Order: sequence, then structure tokens, then C-alpha cells
Amino acid sequence: MSQSTFSVETDARLTTVDVTDRVAAAVPDDLESGTATAFVRHTTAGLAVQENESRLRGDLETFLRDLVPDEGHAHDRLDGNADSHLRATLVGPDVTIPVEDGELALGTWQSVFLVECDGPRSRTVSVTTVGE
Repeated sequence: MSQSTFSVETDARLTTVDVTDRVAAAVPDDLESGTATAFVRHTTAGLAVQENESRLRGDLETFLRDLVPDEGHAHDRLDGNADSHLRATLVGPDVTIPVEDGELALGTWQSVFLVECDGPRSRTVSVTTVGE
């Protein structure tokens, strides 16, 4: 088992950042098969596997914005970002990807995205790999 971390800088309140190459770089050279689990260490960001197409990424942002209103939540009385927590809950904090022949076994159109729900911020992603 191995673990590493990397940081992601975001530039908008709700946005997506392709982190596929950084997750792939965390796979140790000697790992032929197993799994890689990426986990974002924040409650207002998530990780998703999806196609890296700009219109679809925009659609994802619009979907989350439309699904969860910006205001009107009880938690807003504390720090004004309940919408970010709720959106991140829908996305989830982690993804697990098979590793085959030392590479992430993603499908043809799949990429790994950090979904920022309360930016701009600096986010930390940890990647844990386990061999078979």
C-alpha cells in the first residue's frame, strides 16, 4: 500500500478541475494491478469520474447549481455555504479506479475531476494505492 497527496487550486465557486494525470502519477511504478482510491479532504468539494468535455463539465456545474439553491438553508446562519456542503454530498468525496498493467484502467472517455463547490480554494487530494 502507498499513499501520496497533491494540492489543487480552484478559481471559481463551482467548477471542475481535471486531476486525472495527478492521480495517475500517484500510482507507484512497481504496482502492476490493484486499485487507486482518490479522496478529497474537504466537506465542500468532491471527486467524480466523467467525460472531459467542456459542455458536459458546464452541464454538471449547472445541474448542481439548479439542484441545490444557493440560499435558504439552516447551515447558512453559521457560515453561508450550506449549498456547497449539499452539492459536495451529492458528488461524494472519493473515487476508486482499478489499476491494470501499472496504469489507471479508465474507460476511453473517463477522466477524474475535482468538483469544487465552495471556491476559490486550495484543496488536498490523497491517493491510496493497494496492490493485489
